[in-house]
Order: sequence, then C-alpha cells, then structure tokens
Amino acid sequence: MKRKIMAMLLACTMVLSLTGCGGNGESKSENTTKNETEANSDSEADTSAENEEKGDTEAESDMKVAMITDSGDITDQSFNQTTYEACKAWSESNSVTFEYFKPESDSDEARSASVDQAAAAGYNVIVMPGYMFAKAIVDQAELYPDVKFIGIDVSAGDILEKGVGEDYDYNPDNWNVEEYYNKDNVYCCTYQEEISGYMAGYATVKMGYKHLGFLGGMAVPAVTKFGYGYVQGADAAAKEMGIEKEVQVEFVYGGQFYGDADITATMDTWYSSNGVEVVFACGGGIYTSAAEAAKKVGGKVIGVDSDQSGIINEYGDGMTITSAMKGLTPTVMNLLEEIKAGNWGEYAGKIDCLGMVSENPEENYVQLPIDTTVWNDGFSEEDYKNLVQSIFTGEVQVSNDISKEPETAIKLTISPNIK
Repeated sequence: MKRKIMAMLLACTMVLSLTGCGGNGESKSENTTKNETEANSDSEADTSAENEEKGDTEAESDMKVAMITDSGDITDQSFNQTTYEACKAWSESNSVTFEYFKPESDSDEARSASVDQAAAAGYNVIVMPGYMFAKAIVDQAELYPDVKFIGIDVSAGDILEKGVGEDYDYNPDNWNVEEYYNKDNVYCCTYQEEISGYMAGYATVKMGYKHLGFLGGMAVPAVTKFGYGYVQGADAAAKEMGIEKEVQVEFVYGGQFYGDADITATMDTWYSSNGVEVVFACGGGIYTSAAEAAKKVGGKVIGVDSDQSGIINEYGDGMTITSAMKGLTPTVMNLLEEIKAGNWGEYAGKIDCLGMVSENPEENYVQLPIDTTVWNDGFSEEDYKNLVQSIFTGEVQVSNDISKEPETAIKLTISPNIK
C-alpha cells in the first residue's frame, strides 16, 4: 500500500482545489464501534514504548475518527456521502469509534464549531472533505496539536486565501503556505480532475454523441479543471474519428452548487432547442437541473466526483452514461490505515495532488466507473483500459492549465454564468 501511495505522490505535480455540495442542519453521530476494554498496564507500557519508537503511532484502540460535512450532508450522493461511507466502513472493520458532524450552517464559523465539538468529544482524527475547510485548517489546527486533520480537496491556494486574506494575489507560488497553518498535524490533498474530465469527454464522443454540454457549479479551480479536461477529451476523440467539424460543446457555470428553476430553464433550452445530447453536470447537487431537463427529451447526463448513476438514473433509466470520479474512498481508507500503522509522519505537512498511479483503472485516484458506464461498440471497457494505459504512460497528455480556454478543433461555446 505504501509503495502505491509513494508512487502516487511522486507522480503528482500540481495543487488546486475542489468544490463541495450544498445544505445545512444539526450535528449527527454514528458510533460504529466502541472498544471499552482497557488494556492492562503491561500492554499500555508496551504501546507507549512502541509509540515513542515510531514517533507518531496511534494504537488502534486509541483512534477516534470524526468526519465533518462541508455545506451538505451524508446523503448528497457525492463528496460528503462518499467520504462518510469510507470513514464508516474503515472504522467498522478496524473496531474504531466513528462519528460524523454536520455544521449548523454553511459558514466558516459553523465548520470551525464542528471541529471544536469533535475535538472536545475526544476525536483525534478529523476528516474534512472540500475546499470550504481551508479556514478551519488555518484557525483550528494550531488549537488542537494532538488531533490529526485530513483535508480532502484542500489546496495550498485555499489555505493561502483564508490565511493571507485580502492581500492574497491568488498565486500560491508567491507565498510560503507553511507560514499560515500548523502543518505538523495536517495532511491535505487535491485531485487531477482534468484527467477524469478528459476520460469522460473522450468516452462521450467515442460513444457517438456529438453535441455535448458542460454545466459547472461555480468557477472554482476544480470545476474548471473538470470542464477543460472534458473539452480536451472530446476534442481528442473527434480528431481521431475525423469529425472535428461535427462535434461541439456548450459550456456554462451555474454560479452555485445546486439546481434551481433558472438553471433548469437553461438546460431545457440546451436539450430541447439547441440539440444538446448529453450534459456533464459538475458541481454537487446541480445535476438535478440537468436531469430534470434531460428527462423531458430522453437526454443523457454525466455524473461527477463519485458514481452518481444511482441518483441520476432515478430521473430516467439509463440516463447516466458515466461519471468522472475522484478516488475519495481509497484516499480515506489509505490514510486511516497509514495512521493506524504509525506512519502519520510521512504525510503530515504535505499537500499532494492525487491522480494516476497504475495501468489498472480501478487503482487510480481519477477514473470512470467500470460497472455503470454505458459501454458500446464505439467505446468499450477494453477501449477505456487502453485509454488509461496511454494516460498513465504519458502517451496521452492532459493539460491542467486553467488560465486560458483549451485550444480545440471542435466548436466550443462558453456562455456567461447563469447566476
């Protein structure tokens, strides 16, 4: 496992951020296992000596894992739910106490309050999914030096934005991020969204679709990387097939991470009037607007972050042709396992970008779901595996540059934000 992770870390070259999902509510708890048996004094002495030797070992019975939702809840069929289920499954299988906390509102103050609540309850590993936790990392990590914080999809730029304040110039290279948070007890990671976006765009055109749409949530880096990767993949497939003049992509941001009547109206126009066949709905709950519009005309939708086929297909059987996923589950499980093994020192203070680590699609931290992607003669599971191999070996290059629009042979129409 450690070999795989280290290979992954060496392969990652950039750090950017991602979006969470909307909602609010009260704190919840789930005690998956409570080990109430105290070790005898001899065992405690042995454990103490082992901890001192390793420097940072958490004995299994000492770990207490908490997960805090960003602005959504654990039923969002996306970032929060996937992270929650991974934490819960690992904790259950390792006899570790687990609880999740839902902030009372969508605010930095409420998220920090949930950190306070978890720390006060004795939780010493806190998992926080989404860039919205940057402020909590800046403010809270130093207050709780004995707590291990895992910031999933929190980048150096996110931390600097909250740590520096209004003087931040949005160029992380101009700043030393370590000056703005307590790196000794924090591990952060982001993902190479442009790669799974590329896979989705490439697959869609190969499957036979020619008029594509991209509906982003807000124009934060992770959403833009998904979108620009999607465009690059569609462009590459069209060139291979010699149909560049026939393929086009509509591109817009909703300006929020949830669907509403205005966004649905735009999607209605895309599907019903403009002839869009499939929309990549990228941004938490914004998929609802794409799915509602697609249902009326038999259109298709692409999910994001996790395999969203289960919830999107409730709007229409077979509506989801694939999902551009991040490997949240392996990220969480690997990190918790490493903490359990006493290897936290190898991760604390790092901000890593997770992506391709293998020619095996299911071992990567960016991928398409093999079981639910609607393969066809144009793009089969074997074709997908070949694409993964080409990206892993570097034969296919995917740009992560979001400072400018991708140059394409296909027609790309970027519209003003809906909101």
